[in-house]
Amino acid sequence: MLLSAQRSVLVVVDEQERLLPAIHDSERVVRNTGILLDAAAALGVPVLVSEQYPRGLGPTVPAVRERLAARTPDGVAVVEKMHFSCAEEPAFLERLAAFGRDQIILTGTEAHVCVLQTALGLVDKGFGGVVLVADATSSRTPANAERAIARIERAGVEIVTTEMVVFEWLHRAGTPEFKSVSALIK
Repeated sequence: MLLSAQRSVLVVVDEQERLLPAIHDSERVVRNTGILLDAAAALGVPVLVSEQYPRGLGPTVPAVRERLAARTPDGVAVVEKMHFSCAEEPAFLERLAAFGRDQIILTGTEAHVCVLQTALGLVDKGFGGVVLVADATSSRTPANAERAIARIERAGVEIVTTEMVVFEWLHRAGTPEFKSVSALIK
């Protein structure tokens, strides 16, 4: 399955202020999430962001929040949650359904808790186009992230990289979108 900008929703799981400092290679996660957010904005891909108990873990990190603020309200939804899995939150599922798209591109933290449970939960609920962006996902320890990604893959979720998503969304070179979006990859 090739990814399509017209069929995708980008889901950013719990990249929050009090959590990110403890995450292994958090700069990579935020940088690659930023690339995906910029590409999504340029190509009309809607974004859904979750925040796990924001009173305790804080809001989404500024580098992500600033990119969201530049988007139209219709193209972005932020959902607070208490369940680890986004797939257990009715507000998340309602927003996801409202976008009317069948490819769910997951990024975020922590890979072995909220991202894992979200991926498995979406698969359990019958979502077939779930994709995990491995280089935009992490945990406090590399071992936890590695095991989570392996488990998610065994459940049938495609494992991809940021560049794979961006170039599949672009689909072809020589367009104005290609020129602006490909510049994000340096």
